[in-house]
Amino acid sequence: MRDEMKKVPRLRFRGFQEDWELCKVKDFLIESKIKGSNGKIAKKLTVKLWRKGIVAKEEVYEGSLATQYYVRKSGQFMYGKLDFLNQAFGIVPIELDGYESTVDSPSFDFKPLVDSVFFLEYVSLEKFYKYQGNIANGSRKAKRIHVETFFNMPLPTPSYKEQQKIGTLFKQLDDTITLHQRKLDQLKELKKAYLKAMFVSMNTKNNKVPKLRFTDFEGDWEQRKLGNISKMYQPQTITGTELLPSGYPVFGANGYIGFYSEMNHENDQVTISARGEGTGTINYVNGPVWITGNSMVINVNDFDINKRFLHANLSSNSLKKYITGGAQPQLTRDILTSVPIKLPNIFEQNKIGLFFKQLDETVNLHQNKLTQLKSLKKAYLQNMFI
Repeated sequence: MRDEMKKVPRLRFRGFQEDWELCKVKDFLIESKIKGSNGKIAKKLTVKLWRKGIVAKEEVYEGSLATQYYVRKSGQFMYGKLDFLNQAFGIVPIELDGYESTVDSPSFDFKPLVDSVFFLEYVSLEKFYKYQGNIANGSRKAKRIHVETFFNMPLPTPSYKEQQKIGTLFKQLDDTITLHQRKLDQLKELKKAYLKAMFVSMNTKNNKVPKLRFTDFEGDWEQRKLGNISKMYQPQTITGTELLPSGYPVFGANGYIGFYSEMNHENDQVTISARGEGTGTINYVNGPVWITGNSMVINVNDFDINKRFLHANLSSNSLKKYITGGAQPQLTRDILTSVPIKLPNIFEQNKIGLFFKQLDETVNLHQNKLTQLKSLKKAYLQNMFI
């Protein structure tokens, strides 16, 4: 390792004082080479990049009878020889027990007195896989890391008991992160379903009421044009070179891009990305905001329109058919003013707007919690490993 003089991490559990020993990967693993079937009939698995786990492989082309596959068992460690530098590491989940891969994705049983979570977390550290992988590759163009090379990579190691402590901590963190990620995904899917059911499509003439509606509301929704219910403009903008690490948020074509020191006069507005890769993206921005020249404010302050309702309504409808420009996609003000939009009365707008405001706040709550957990794990990784 780059710092072989360091014997202990910055952060440890109480009761552990011994120096970490400089071992090699081969002290942890035994390669598994159980011959399986051929590429034509094998149930295949693959190691995803960037530490995203091991999953069943989707067949795009029919496999070859001539390719030998090997059986992989749940709990085994696997890595991708060709994607070592892309953090292709994982442990076979129980549901993929008995699936197979080629020698390009070798698998390993753990030796006794080795904690699998500790090992996986360590080899997944950039300071290990990127540093050691680049050393192994040298100046060669090929990025294949063979088993023999992997086995001889140095890996600082504490006692088995300390490995277990560290492994348990990170397993609990990962389980909690997975739980919050699953909840967040469910909420996002729920929001998509509500957006689809609670609004009338702008692209159909016959539909005049949504599929799902709050009680006590009836009657057709009225079709208007976006230009008749709003003012669209680009207020004072700033360039990316003026961004700061803190201050008031700056909104660009693909979302928040930084901060600026002075306050702009735009508060709680619906904005639309009008140019670039994110063209057509609708956002609701709380508080003072600056926008770049790639975005436009859809201001309804002088109209009887609920901003939250407008944001959700536009988000439920695709604006792709109105985008022009080909290689440089854009939504011009002239085109946007003619976009049709269907509206109920202000009381129903307020009810729908409040519903989506509360749903967005719940989504943001889980997103913030997930971000905090990932930051906490990152901090632990930086301080609990040599």
